[in-house]
Amino acid sequence: MEYAAYLVPAAGVLALIYAFIKTQWINKQDPGDAKMQEIGLAIREGAMAFLATEYRVLAIFVAVVAVLLGVVNYLQIGPAASLVSLSFVVGAGCSGLAGFIGMRVATAANVRTTAAARSSLSEALQVAFSGGAVMGMSVVGLALLGLGGLYLFYTAILGSGAEADQMGRVISVLAGFSMGASSIALFARVGGGIYTKAADVGADLVGKVEAGLPEDDPRNPAVIADNVGDNVGDVAGMGADLFESYIGAIIGAMVIGGSWYAIGTADIGPILLPMVLAAVGIVASILGTFAVRTKEGGNPQVALNLGTFGAAGLMLVATWFIAAWLWPEGGVDVGGTVGVIGVGGVFGATIIGLAVGVLVGLITEHYCAVGNGPVNSIANQSLTGPATNIITGLAVGMQSTAAPVLLISVGIVGAYWAAGLYGIAIAALGMLSTTGIQLAVDAYGPVADNAGGIAEMSHQAPEVRQRTDKLDAVGNTTAAIGKGFAIGSAALTALALFSAYRTQANIDVIDITKATTMAGLFVGGMLPFLFSSMAMKAVGEAAMEMIVEVRRQFREIPGLREGKEGVKADYARCVDISTKAAIKRMMVPGLMAIIVPVIVGFWDPEALAGLLAGVTVSGVCMAIFMSNAGGAWDNAKKSIEDGFRAKDGKVYGKGTDMHHAAVVGDTVGDPFKDTAGPSLNILIKLMSVVALVIAPLIALS
Repeated sequence: MEYAAYLVPAAGVLALIYAFIKTQWINKQDPGDAKMQEIGLAIREGAMAFLATEYRVLAIFVAVVAVLLGVVNYLQIGPAASLVSLSFVVGAGCSGLAGFIGMRVATAANVRTTAAARSSLSEALQVAFSGGAVMGMSVVGLALLGLGGLYLFYTAILGSGAEADQMGRVISVLAGFSMGASSIALFARVGGGIYTKAADVGADLVGKVEAGLPEDDPRNPAVIADNVGDNVGDVAGMGADLFESYIGAIIGAMVIGGSWYAIGTADIGPILLPMVLAAVGIVASILGTFAVRTKEGGNPQVALNLGTFGAAGLMLVATWFIAAWLWPEGGVDVGGTVGVIGVGGVFGATIIGLAVGVLVGLITEHYCAVGNGPVNSIANQSLTGPATNIITGLAVGMQSTAAPVLLISVGIVGAYWAAGLYGIAIAALGMLSTTGIQLAVDAYGPVADNAGGIAEMSHQAPEVRQRTDKLDAVGNTTAAIGKGFAIGSAALTALALFSAYRTQANIDVIDITKATTMAGLFVGGMLPFLFSSMAMKAVGEAAMEMIVEVRRQFREIPGLREGKEGVKADYARCVDISTKAAIKRMMVPGLMAIIVPVIVGFWDPEALAGLLAGVTVSGVCMAIFMSNAGGAWDNAKKSIEDGFRAKDGKVYGKGTDMHHAAVVGDTVGDPFKDTAGPSLNILIKLMSVVALVIAPLIALS
């Protein structure tokens, strides 16, 4: 059975080989005419410049934290515990490398998607989806290569089978891999979100509202920064987000399985099961990508759904056989209300997780999709100005938390009845086992969005932009569903990590009537609000700088606003403003997520348990509210731009007062859905992972 662990890095290598083959195929596609290549190069250079600047800053952070982790664990526990710093560095490095690969390929695929759209929709879909697939397979490939490789290395030098405490040490130091991934993810999400929204707000408010320019007009100085931001936020940022969710779900289940192993309740099977499920998920994802095909006039959404749900179906069947192979004969007796957990319980928890993820995604789509009641209500309220638009958008976002939270709650109870706390962790992994293709579909969106911008700026034929817009519209829907999966998995993963922390810190009972625990609960409930305020304020300040710069260029560059021949905007200056603003303002909220659990944990371990409970409940609700409100505002604006028949019977479009009100609402929603909202998913998991990493130290204090 122990040899099953070798499947994990092998699956990682398979995913990376697939990503390499796809990359070579993309590079061979037609990059278009000279103008298209010039614009594509500007977007690529801006994206890679941001990534290089961000990674230089994060390299210092990673080095400092790794040294502190190593020294403190060495002094308090011993040499073996100091390996947690190696895990931390490898986790951060794998996450960063996945972002780099994804960004490089996405910025090569965008211009090639535009070129392919000159021929047909099906060719454009293949190029855009292939670009997303490289991101998806790079994430899962590096995640399992890193995690599986470290597992084999640690079991070789620390031992695994003979003594239970040896395996306990292996899993404890592996938790550092999740902490490294989560740290990079938070900074990538916050930094990328600040970057993209500063550019987007500047481009919209000055370019669209004040100057009356269309979307992606080359006269707009912020237009290249805006396109760069799509890659920074929705390719590298989303990739890092799902990387850490994926790893967190695996580690959470391994820790709980390890606690059974330590007391002799179960063999090594429950420890290996999450890693092997993820490995087989890579194979299912690769097979799913071959189902993504369409034809001219076809619906790309159907093709993407076929690949995604096809992979999920394959995974569901495979889960039964993997669990039957690895689960201990006779089940695992955990006592209490759960009793004996058998193969059926593990399989049932997986189904519950998958069902909750799909349903939360569909509810997210309902609240965010064009043509649905929530979006139409916001568009209609734009008739009377920005104030009523914003009031309705806030109401829609708040209302949208109810059904997902109820579903997540039902999922938690159902997974617990099926397989205890282990079932909750496996349910989260059930949502994320096909992350490879889920992320491929997510990352396809910004590639298609960039392709539309390049088509507009290079003055392609109208049918080219129509094809890219059709791909982009589907990308908006898939992004909404992806956020639903991310939020659902975040809640379940955080609960699994929270339970793992309690086990590692030797806390038997958490008494919420205890003053310190209650204090921790309140502080935890407050932190998502404080964190969101920092992220929102950062976007506002960065956007102000961008707005001032765009106005300056329109004022000081003669003929720019009028589109005079030979006059070009200073795109590089806007890219530089977004880059500096993002790097400067991402550090404080990111460090807060790491420092606060450490301070509270060493003050009182039960107070930290209260903190984690508070931040999980408050953070999940805030994440749903902000993501859905922002998505609904965005699509309300798009509805009006496409020509919206309001409740007064008239049709309103671009340039009307109704449109201007919707643009203001969308501008408020931008940092909701692309900066603060998605970052909260990572915040709650990062704080749980930090608690898990310091738990052995807390247990000694």
